[in-house]
Amino acid sequence: MNTPTQSLPPAALQLSLIDNVAVARHDLEAGTTLQVGQHALILRDAIASGHKVALYPIARGAPVLKYGQHIGVATVDIPVGAHVHVHNVGMAESQHAHAAGAGYQPTAMAPQPLTFDGYVRPDGRVATRNYLGVIASVNCSATVCRHIADAFKGEALAAFPHVHGVVAITHGSGCGMGGNGEGLALLQRTLRGYANHPNFAGVLVIGLGCEVNQIAPLVETLSARAPGMFATLTIQDEGGTRETIAQGKAVLQGMLAQANLARRQPVPLKHLTVGLQCGGSDGYSGISANPVLGAAVDLLVQQGGTAILSETPEIYGAEHLLTHRAASPAVAEKLLQRLAWWESYAALHGGDLNNNPSPGNKAGGITTILEKSLGAVAKAGSTGLMDVVEYAEPVRAHGLVFMDTPGYDPVSATGQVAGGANLICFTTGRGSTYGCKPTPSLKLASNTPMFKRMSLDMDFDCGGIVDGRQSIQDAGAALLQLMVATASGQRSKSEDNGLGDNEFLPWQLGAVM
Repeated sequence: MNTPTQSLPPAALQLSLIDNVAVARHDLEAGTTLQVGQHALILRDAIASGHKVALYPIARGAPVLKYGQHIGVATVDIPVGAHVHVHNVGMAESQHAHAAGAGYQPTAMAPQPLTFDGYVRPDGRVATRNYLGVIASVNCSATVCRHIADAFKGEALAAFPHVHGVVAITHGSGCGMGGNGEGLALLQRTLRGYANHPNFAGVLVIGLGCEVNQIAPLVETLSARAPGMFATLTIQDEGGTRETIAQGKAVLQGMLAQANLARRQPVPLKHLTVGLQCGGSDGYSGISANPVLGAAVDLLVQQGGTAILSETPEIYGAEHLLTHRAASPAVAEKLLQRLAWWESYAALHGGDLNNNPSPGNKAGGITTILEKSLGAVAKAGSTGLMDVVEYAEPVRAHGLVFMDTPGYDPVSATGQVAGGANLICFTTGRGSTYGCKPTPSLKLASNTPMFKRMSLDMDFDCGGIVDGRQSIQDAGAALLQLMVATASGQRSKSEDNGLGDNEFLPWQLGAVM
C-alpha cells in the first residue's frame, strides 16, 4: 500500500525559510508523507489543522522557529515529523535587543486621498454612527439606564430614521472604591471617553447620588456639546427610579429631533480611528487574518488615519518588533515601561505573562505567548509607532498608536473606544462574536471553514491566504474597502445581529471596599 504524498504547500505552510516547523493547513494523519523542498518527511503523529510539525530534528534546549522568530525552546528532543506543541515546547527568557527607533521611517502619504461618509460634529471630530447614550456613573443606576434605553427600541425610533439607536453604557463599579487613586481615575477616564465619543450625538449621565464616582467631577472636563444634547440626572434627587426613568425618557425625546438632523458627508480617511483586536486566535491567525489587517492598517496610515494596537500581555516577547520602529526612543521607552508594570502586576498576583494563551488558543495550535504575540503584532502592519498611551486615554497622534490594555478583548476594546476608536477590526480563528456599540465591529476570520460555519457572524474571510487563493496585499486592500464602507454606514454582522449592548467593560484596578 502506497503512503499518500502531499506537498508542503498546500498540506502545510513553512512561513520562513529558517523555520524548523510548518503549520498544517488541514488535519493530517500519522504516516502521511510531506514533500519539503527536495526532501520528504513522514509524519510520526497526527497533526490537527493549524498545529505545527517538526521539519528538522530539534534538540532539547534548541529554539523552535516560526515566522523566522523564536517561539519557545524544545523541552525534549523532537524528531522530524513529530507534533510540536505544549507537550514538547516551553518558554525561554526573551533576549531581544531593543534598538529603539532604529527602524523608524516616516510614512509617505498616498498620492490619491480616500474618503468615507461620516458625521462631522460641531467640534470637528467625525462619527461613523449616530447614537444617543445613557451612561451610568455607578452600578446602582445601571437598571434605570437600561429601562430608559429599552424604551427607544423598535418603532419608538421610526420617526427618527437618522438615529441608529439609544445605547445604555452600564458597568459593575462606581462605588465601594477609594475616593482617590488609580481605580477611580481609570473608571472616570473611561466614562469620559464614552461621554465624549463622536458616535454619540447626545448623552444623558445618570447617578444614584451617594456613590464615590460623583457626576460633577466626572463630567466637568467633558467637551461642550450643542445646547440640549447633554444632561445629567440623579435618582435620589428625582425622587426614585420611576421618576428618573420618566424624566430620562423625556430628556432623550428632546434630543432625538436634533440628533436626527445629522447627515453624512465625505471626509478624509484621517478621521478614521480603528481599534485592532484579536480573540479566539488559532494557528492561522498570525498567518492570515492578522497580517491582512496589518496590510490594511498600512494603507490606512498612508491616508493619514489612525490604528490603535493594544492588549499589552499579548505583545509580550514580540515588543522588540514595535520598539525598533518607534518614532523616538522616548516612545519605545514608554512601551517598555508598561511591559515592566505588567510583569510586576502579574507577579504580585502569583502569575506570569507566559501563561497567557487560553485553552482555546492551544486547541487551535498556539503553543506559547511568544508565538501568540508574534502573530498578534502582525495586526499593526509595518509603519512607525507614533505614540504609547495609557488605558482609555484620548488618542491624539495619527498613525500607529499603542494603548496599554489587558488582553481580555471586551476590556481592551472598551479602552480603545474610550480613546476615540470609531471602528473596531477584530480577527479571530476560533470564532469570536464581539459586538461594540456605539462603534461598529468587523470580524475577520482566519480560515475559510470557520468563516463558512459562522457566516452570519463573520464579516471578512482571510482564509484565501492559507490556501493560496489571495495575497496578503490584495486581501488588505479589500479589507480597507470594507472598513471604508462600514465607516460610511454599511452595517456589520454584529449590527445585523443586534449585538453590542452588553460589551462595555472597563478595566477595574484597586481594592473593592
